Amino acid sequence: MKEWNSPIYTFFDPTPTIEIVNGCHAHAFKCMAKGCKHVRSCWGDDVLQACDEAKNAEEVRTKIITSVLHNGSIMASFEHKGKGKVAYLHRQHTHTETKGFQSLMKTGRPEYYIPSPRTISCDVRLVFARTHKRIAKMLGEYKGKMNFTTDVWTSENHHAFVAFAVHLEHEGVPLSFLLDIIEVAMVR
Repeated sequence: MKEWNSPIYTFFDPTPTIEIVNGCHAHAFKCMAKGCKHVRSCWGDDVLQACDEAKNAEEVRTKIITSVLHNGSIMASFEHKGKGKVAYLHRQHTHTETKGFQSLMKTGRPEYYIPSPRTISCDVRLVFARTHKRIAKMLGEYKGKMNFTTDVWTSENHHAFVAFAVHLEHEGVPLSFLLDIIEVAMVR
């Protein structure tokens, strides 16, 4: 077994068992992942390819296998652990939950920067303002015909809304822009 230095052996338990298959003795290798005998199905094509490119079994054992076992699969992070029903909340994350989310998103990539909700909010507002100016300028300089439409509907919670849109052709391409959505005040 000391001479077995092919990188593929690192995916299996170092001491194989001996089984009798069709009357012949054979080595049975136990996969280190989940007890199966197929490297590709347990570890995936990326890990198998990295193994093939490695110099020897020691490199695979110390660099590839260790990092995969340490980080785990992204699906393992979402597996249900413990008893009880899985519930989903539709509310804003607290500061503690945000830290957990960042930890999950940075798994395997700690150098990634995840912007704060405040930064994202400011960026969305900035993009909206710039887009608003560009559309206003484009519509103001447009020489062709424009068609304006409205649509009115009531939401499930009995709030009425009206939407205004413009439709035009720009350089042979039909365009539609939603100009505004307004909640209609309730008349009593």
